Amino acid sequence: MTATQTPTTTSAPVARRRFTTTDLALIAVFAALIAAAAYTAAIPVGGAGVPITLQTFALILAGLVLGPVRGFLAASLYLLLGLIGLPVFAEHTSGAAVFTGPTAGYLYSFPFLAAVAGLGAVLVGANRTRALFLFVPAVAAVLVNHAAGITGLHLALDVSWAKAASFDAPFWVGDLVKAAVAAIVAAEVHRAFPQLLGRRG
Repeated sequence: MTATQTPTTTSAPVARRRFTTTDLALIAVFAALIAAAAYTAAIPVGGAGVPITLQTFALILAGLVLGPVRGFLAASLYLLLGLIGLPVFAEHTSGAAVFTGPTAGYLYSFPFLAAVAGLGAVLVGANRTRALFLFVPAVAAVLVNHAAGITGLHLALDVSWAKAASFDAPFWVGDLVKAAVAAIVAAEVHRAFPQLLGRRG
C-alpha cells in the first residue's frame, strides 16, 4: 500500500438501539392506563354480556403515542399482568380462564390493535400532529379488535358468524368515538412532544 492509498475499512454493524429507561417507563405507564380503563364504565351489554369499557381508547392511544413496538409491549404487559392473577381485566377478573371465555378474542387482539395504530402513526410521519390523519390507523385498529372479537364469540359460544356479529354490533359506534378521541389526544401529544416516537416506534 502506497502512502497515497487509504486503508479500506469495513464498517461494523450498527448496533440496535436498546430500550431506554424512558421506553420501559412509558410501556409500564400505558399498561397501567389500559388496566385503569378496564374498570371505567365496565357495563355488560348484548347477548354475550361483553362489557363496555374505555380500553379501546387506551389501547389505540398507546399505539398512536408510543408506536407499534412499545404499544404492542404495553398491551402485552397488561395481558401478562391479568394472566398471572392481577385483577386488571373488566369487572376485576383475571387468570387464564378469561382467555378462553367470550371476550377472549378481544383480549388476544389487544397487542395487535396497538401495533396497527402505532404503525399507522409512524407511517403518517409529520402529519401525526393532525387528528384526521391519526384517525385512519385508529379505525384500522378498531377493525382488528372487532374481527378478533367476533371470531372469539363465534368459537367460545358456538354460535353462527352472523349471531356473533350481532353480539359485537353494539360496540361499533362507541369504539369509533373512542378512536376519534384517541386520535385527537395523540395529535396533541405529538404536537407537544414531536420526538416521542423517535427511532424506536
